[in-house]
Amino acid sequence: MGIPSELRDMLLPNKKGVLVASPAEDRKTLRSKQCTREGVRAGFKAASIAGVASAVPTLAAVRMIPWAKANLNYTAQALIISAASIASYFITADKTILECARKNAKLEDALRHNQQ
Repeated sequence: MGIPSELRDMLLPNKKGVLVASPAEDRKTLRSKQCTREGVRAGFKAASIAGVASAVPTLAAVRMIPWAKANLNYTAQALIISAASIASYFITADKTILECARKNAKLEDALRHNQQ
């Protein structure tokens, strides 16, 4: 049952569709992917630094401070460290992506004004 393959191939010859992106759209897509890559890279760096910066005092406190030794089990320690890493990743990635998008918008406006 269903649509025969010959009829399907005749109706949908290629999977991409009938629309072709303009060169401007291609450039825009490329710049947005570049912004995403920059954001991910910056977020990973920030998360790595935040992970180390929160792990050292957390693990030191668990060994030296009696209250922390009694109340912070392994799950709590992991939660403290991962929360700092996750927060710094998303904050930094978001800021980097927005900064890059703002820069691209200014570039688009400048190119648009030069064409007119």
